[in-house]
Amino acid sequence: MTTNKIPFRLKDFGENFIWGVAMAATQNEGAYNEDGRGPSIWDNFARRQGKIKGAAKPYVACDFYHRYKDDLLLAKALGFKAFRFSISWSRIFPEGTGKPNKEGVAFYHKVIDECLKLDMDPFVTLYHWDLPAALEKEGGWTSHHMNKWFNRYATFCATEYGDKVKKWIVLNEPFGFTMLGYMIGKHAPGKTGVNNFLKAVHHAAMAQADGGRILRSEVSKAYIGTTFSCSQVIPLSDSKEDKAAALKTDILLNRLFIEPLLGKGYPKDDFALLEKLELANTAWKYTDKLRFDMDFIGLQNYFPVVVKHNPFIPIVNASEVKAVTRKVPHTAMGWEINANGFYNIIKQFWKYGAIKEIIISENGAAFNDVVKDGAIADQQRIDYFQSHLQAVLKAKKEGINVKGYMAWTLMDNFEWSEGYNPRFGLIHVDFKTQLRTIKDSGYWFRDLLTQ
Repeated sequence: MTTNKIPFRLKDFGENFIWGVAMAATQNEGAYNEDGRGPSIWDNFARRQGKIKGAAKPYVACDFYHRYKDDLLLAKALGFKAFRFSISWSRIFPEGTGKPNKEGVAFYHKVIDECLKLDMDPFVTLYHWDLPAALEKEGGWTSHHMNKWFNRYATFCATEYGDKVKKWIVLNEPFGFTMLGYMIGKHAPGKTGVNNFLKAVHHAAMAQADGGRILRSEVSKAYIGTTFSCSQVIPLSDSKEDKAAALKTDILLNRLFIEPLLGKGYPKDDFALLEKLELANTAWKYTDKLRFDMDFIGLQNYFPVVVKHNPFIPIVNASEVKAVTRKVPHTAMGWEINANGFYNIIKQFWKYGAIKEIIISENGAAFNDVVKDGAIADQQRIDYFQSHLQAVLKAKKEGINVKGYMAWTLMDNFEWSEGYNPRFGLIHVDFKTQLRTIKDSGYWFRDLLTQ
């Protein structure tokens, strides 16, 4: 158990600062074919040979579907006041549209009610990467019907749960699921190609604004946001080529979705890829539709990205120079540990001037945890959280309105195409027995949040 001296106090973050822990349906729930749930793109993707490390499947995951009461009690015991989770679209609508599944609808009522009973604020993410497989057959995020499907789903969730849930997140990391799922095929549904990517980007950009409008109209006193993966992009050298590579990378990683949301339209910057963006020649027609005034923006950061010019990489002419290559501290995923990069990216987003509040909706690290005598001494993870929370404090002291921080994640889970090997949790999970063991980092948060 940790005895770390924590270099800051809870009160340093302010009285109304939101302390939360985050998770996602596909990564945690399991029960993939129970109680009327339809298959998602991740259920199907996991069946394809070689797509997920260790041939892992999200069919059981952490079995949160059956163990949610115990897991929420653990989150409460660690001192968290907010619980971020996502709704599995295909648990609500097995075919993506049509008649809702009563058992699926009831499950989320039970999770929400349990959160409220424990005095934890439910933060509900509408879409965390698990599109119903039935909609993918029709083209998924590349389909011109996508926004109609999404708006029906969002309206149902808003009206069904809006009397109890006031805090909403529309999309989780749209760049992540459009690039990984529709451009390079590393994630579900495994599509590739620029045209698929550009269509998916446009429909996701529309969805984040439409979702905001729907929640605003259907939920009284709603607190609405959406989340973006983000990384400070650093050129390897001061050369013109490396700087150009960094600019294009920054446009994709950090600017592609926030700028249309703020009413600026898609970023251009002489980037040929984005000049092709679907209907870009008439994008002015969409500027208002892509805009929505969010109450907060969720930033999800894990590491900075160092890039160099690479003429062999199409479109961006850039490639990442990994932390291992640069011989800098890194996690078990090979991601650089750099709290200053975290501070810099918070600052970069705040400079837009049109963002009211920022919530760090995900931040955390995977390390090779070892269970010894029933305990997990994960000092590296404690150091990671400590340095990154100090970066949040630094930003706050400079007047940046960071209103909350959500640790990723409550417990070890299904880490998408990486399978079950990377462990990000504050709680260790033995996936054979489902035994939960609180890591020292979990106790560290408890000591901070209950002081």
